[in-house]
Amino acid sequence: MSDTMKRVYVETYGCQMNVADTELILGLLGRDGYLVTDTPADADVILVNTCAIRDNAEQRIYGRVGELKRHKRAGGVLGVVGCMAQRLGAGLLDRIPHVDLVVGPDGYRGLPELIRRAAGGERAVDVEFRSWEHYEDVPAVRTNRVSAFVTVQRGCNYRCTFCVVPMTRGAERSRNLTDVVREVEGLARGGVTEVTLLGQTVNSYHDGTHDFADLLRRVASVDGIRRLRFTSPHPNDFSHRVVDAMAEVREVCEHVHLPVQSGATRVLKRMLRRYSRESYLACVDRLRTAIPDLAVTTDIIVGFPGETEEDFLETESLVREVRFDDAFTFKYSVRDGTPAVKIKSHVPDDVAGERLERIIDTVRRIARSKNAGLVGTTHEVLVAKRARRGELLQSRTRTNKVVLIEGTLDLVGSYQHIRLTGTTGSTFTGVPAAVRRELAVIG
Repeated sequence: MSDTMKRVYVETYGCQMNVADTELILGLLGRDGYLVTDTPADADVILVNTCAIRDNAEQRIYGRVGELKRHKRAGGVLGVVGCMAQRLGAGLLDRIPHVDLVVGPDGYRGLPELIRRAAGGERAVDVEFRSWEHYEDVPAVRTNRVSAFVTVQRGCNYRCTFCVVPMTRGAERSRNLTDVVREVEGLARGGVTEVTLLGQTVNSYHDGTHDFADLLRRVASVDGIRRLRFTSPHPNDFSHRVVDAMAEVREVCEHVHLPVQSGATRVLKRMLRRYSRESYLACVDRLRTAIPDLAVTTDIIVGFPGETEEDFLETESLVREVRFDDAFTFKYSVRDGTPAVKIKSHVPDDVAGERLERIIDTVRRIARSKNAGLVGTTHEVLVAKRARRGELLQSRTRTNKVVLIEGTLDLVGSYQHIRLTGTTGSTFTGVPAAVRRELAVIG
């Protein structure tokens, strides 16, 4: 592979942290002279940044890598990076013979050299955990000039029995607060006004001196930052200090994504979630008491080993009690190496599938009802990008509701006051909020 005008194509799957990691990868390779291309056929290096949280995500990636191999040039490199690479390691080379490179989330700093070795015929692998790695010196290449993801924490110490994250991301470690603030200041100077702080259990952030409440207050104080979001928190880590900061700092948006996974305490115990149904509900109540307009979304798993119909009905009732604004819902997926593999009484797939349909229906009915009640109200939105539909623009409220509006691309990055005019049940349409004038009637 020539050292001149090298081109890299990266395809990203999974969570927001993978999106942020792709930006780091592009920054690292940019320093090594690579140009980014949006077309795999134009690339010298093709990388697939992967998710391993569920089996269907991995199966999709196997299929996609098989499709991408036809674009691989002579002397070119096809690599799998990210969580799936970390989980399967060198074994991935046996499963996908046309892959040249396998690199986990802590190995991105070595990508330029690993790619050179792979281009020379070596099948290169780096899945070593590096507890010190935060890529502080890497200038991420961000394609979104409106909103930015900022990783503040890597890894996880909770070790839920169904989850591969400790196997793919390692132990929890937090960045130094000063480094995070410096990064946000740079983003703000570039025109970014909305920042989302990322971590596997982001509200457990602690750099040895500062906790998550300190981080929220300091990031929000950066000149130019108008909105502050974070994901994903753990219910156990909403200390009074964190809740107070959320309520008192106006830049913190009125939305929290709070994974519950199950509404049955006995299932939560087998999941090793470390909270009960009652303590989860108490956490939601504390948050809503402090922030009355808070929108709450969640993650739910159905069909976890040993889940009975009664357990499932408890999850349904919790959804109705909390009245989530939305939820990501999944059937339990067996992940080799996780403790849940050893739990007996697996739920038949057809039963889990039927429960998934029921919980999706319950979530959607509640979301539609809540969203219908918002039609006619006025909200501040941040205009993000061109929408997929027609000539509309996509924007978001502070509560993370998607609103489609008319307008030209020069509105992207601006804040508008919009009256919601309709909803599909999940997204909204809106128009500029008119100034109400009282008309005098003469007669």
